[in-house]
Amino acid sequence: MAATRTMEQDLVFTGGRIFRGLAGGFAEALALRDGRVLAVGDAEAVVAAAPGARRFALDGRVAIPAFNEAHMHLLPHGLALAGVNLRAEEVRTLDEALSRLRRAAAATPKGGWVLGRGYDHAELDIGRHPTVEELDAAVPDHPVFITRTCGHMGVANSAAMRVAGVGHNTPDPEGGIIERKAGRLTGLFQERAMRLVRDAIAPPEAAALVAAIGRACDDLARFGFASATDMNVGMTAGLAEIEAYRAARRDGQLSLRLWNVLAGNPEGIAQAAWDAGLRPSREGARIVYPGDDRLRWGAVKVFADGSAGGLTAAFFDPYQASAGGGTGVFTFPDATIHALLKLYHEQGWQLDIHAIGDAAIEQVLSGMEAADAPAHPFAGRRHRIEHCGFVTPDQRRRMKARGILPVPQPVFMYEFGDLYIRNLGRARSEHAYPMRTWLDEGHHPAASSDCPVSTVDPFANLFTMLTRKTNRGTVMGAEESLTAEQAVHCQTWCGAYTQFAEGMRGTLEAGMLADLAVLSRDIFAAEPEQILRDTRCDLTLRDGVPIFDRHGELA
Repeated sequence: MAATRTMEQDLVFTGGRIFRGLAGGFAEALALRDGRVLAVGDAEAVVAAAPGARRFALDGRVAIPAFNEAHMHLLPHGLALAGVNLRAEEVRTLDEALSRLRRAAAATPKGGWVLGRGYDHAELDIGRHPTVEELDAAVPDHPVFITRTCGHMGVANSAAMRVAGVGHNTPDPEGGIIERKAGRLTGLFQERAMRLVRDAIAPPEAAALVAAIGRACDDLARFGFASATDMNVGMTAGLAEIEAYRAARRDGQLSLRLWNVLAGNPEGIAQAAWDAGLRPSREGARIVYPGDDRLRWGAVKVFADGSAGGLTAAFFDPYQASAGGGTGVFTFPDATIHALLKLYHEQGWQLDIHAIGDAAIEQVLSGMEAADAPAHPFAGRRHRIEHCGFVTPDQRRRMKARGILPVPQPVFMYEFGDLYIRNLGRARSEHAYPMRTWLDEGHHPAASSDCPVSTVDPFANLFTMLTRKTNRGTVMGAEESLTAEQAVHCQTWCGAYTQFAEGMRGTLEAGMLADLAVLSRDIFAAEPEQILRDTRCDLTLRDGVPIFDRHGELA
């Protein structure tokens, strides 16, 4: 875990620009006291407000509000950091993927599971998913399951399917597909069918869960994050994940502020957590979410569809015929998902609902509209549609009317944009994740990564919002690009807003919590390529206390 210490002395930042926030612009200096911003403004006034304060020289660097990771899977990210990394940044050939799995198997007792995460079939040299035969040849004596980068599909070897009890006659579950070709299992499991394999994998021990939380927090802190979200708590180890978070909080492993979201599909833990007493309370018209600002349980997640890269996001119009056609996969029929939305809304939870394709967004939005009743109004609830990638103008209008927030991942355009073009065509892909349109229309789009689906590196997200370029250099919808100030706003204040915390964090104004990041260069005066390739976080503070200090400047 990253070392932290109590900041007993006032601290003043000078010698570089301070980004106060989109409304406040820039300041010359910033003073911190007792975990909050004491003063911000011109250097002379700020220094006078904190006589005797310790000085921190920015030396031309910039200080910003700490990043807020509004949509990620924190505990799975921590587990993945200790697993087999198959992400496209490192793995672009089938041989390399299989080699990594072989090495992991050699270090695993015979019969133990070998788990890999992050492959992208579109980036592999074979241009397709690995097959069960290829996994069998590489790792014959261990059950193997590798998950695609989107997290919505994965490939199992024969040993894994035997352990899971899956055979040629196993039916597809509702909202899931067990792929077969010429009557033979290919090993590919999509959407809810993945549970057939995952349920056969023994969950990690309690200590491993706590260690994964700490590992993930430390990884985010080094990028400048002081706040994050775990978007589907309970899908790896059930209710034990709640206890792991409580233990991490108690034992000092939770260096970030967490807004956690319970898994709410029927196979999730939301109802069991409710029955165990984890539930919102009401103070008049105000809903109080359980926990505190360091660990808050605020929402429930439900899946409506899959991923556009994996051809399982649900659309009105079909995918390109050359990509396989079809219109994607609805996780549930309308009646089922609408009943879930109504239930969790009336229980008092924030709704954080996964929907990427326009047909899935319509299914979710119509269900939300039906749940908005006088006895349980939507006003002030800040329900969210996660991803919300391919949204129509009418859907945006209806979201705005009810205060429903989009929580997009611009980095998807960087990592998967060329695949979107291949799957959906150029015209439909151009305006996916329309960041400028959302801002211009008055939405508060909380830019995030969906890590470990995409890299948690915030500079990749910033680059994408500034340029709308893919990792192959394709520009997609240049008119949706943002200024650097707007992009940082989306990764800081907008995330805080989705968590009802914009009055405490997301800007560096007097009285706000002292959550900030010092970046290695002034990103507001840099070229986008410099931000992507050569910018790092040098210091991250939470409550004015270092949770990451690259150069030991506050040691």
